[in-house]
Amino acid sequence: MNINRYDRQIKLSEIGAEGQLRLQNAQVLVIGAGGLGCPVLQYLAAAGVGTIGIVDNDIVEESNIQRQVIYGTDSIGKSKAEAAGNYLQNLNPEIKTIIYNFRLIQSNVLDILESYDIIIDCTDNFETRYILNNTCLQLNKPWIYGAIHKFEGQVSVFNYKGGPSYRDLFPNKSEADIPDCATVGVLGVLPGLTGMLQATECIKLITGIGDILSGKLLVFDMLKNQFNIYNFTHRYERA
Repeated sequence: MNINRYDRQIKLSEIGAEGQLRLQNAQVLVIGAGGLGCPVLQYLAAAGVGTIGIVDNDIVEESNIQRQVIYGTDSIGKSKAEAAGNYLQNLNPEIKTIIYNFRLIQSNVLDILESYDIIIDCTDNFETRYILNNTCLQLNKPWIYGAIHKFEGQVSVFNYKGGPSYRDLFPNKSEADIPDCATVGVLGVLPGLTGMLQATECIKLITGIGDILSGKLLVFDMLKNQFNIYNFTHRYERA
């Protein structure tokens, strides 16, 4: 481990050398390398998370670059997962990246998730989130949720030490209820802030510091500069 790289982080009494070693030994899966995934990947790699899996079957389009800032003009037409992996290796050659250049679906989710400690949802569809929820419950793994809409972001942590799950918060949701960014637009910095908050929760989970957003939904409105936390609890009995 290059101590100089992580000097400012190690100097934090709450993290120290032990916390940095935990980061180095951690294995985190990031599902989606788009608006949310870009800042999550960037900051986890910079923090020294030892193994980062990247799941995405999409390619970079010009319209992505406004908010997916790890990609440049020369990335257009390339695999997001592979371009993100190359970016992270340049950012921090000490880490290992594992590329999954396909979509996460019911038939492959168990095999992919089982080798990771923490799962981070950076997708934009409800079907994947319910698949994640069920699989993380089955494997008893925590997962970090993030979502964006125009100027508003949401972050929470599900299935942490037996805490509430995604279905406890959203028992049944239709994608038709919330238009996506391609339809209504999104402020470019919004996924950046949301993703950084997801990365922060991940670092806290790994190092064992701070209060975790388990049973709590952080909602923020960037137009009004308002941040609110809403508590929720188990709605369903666990199997």
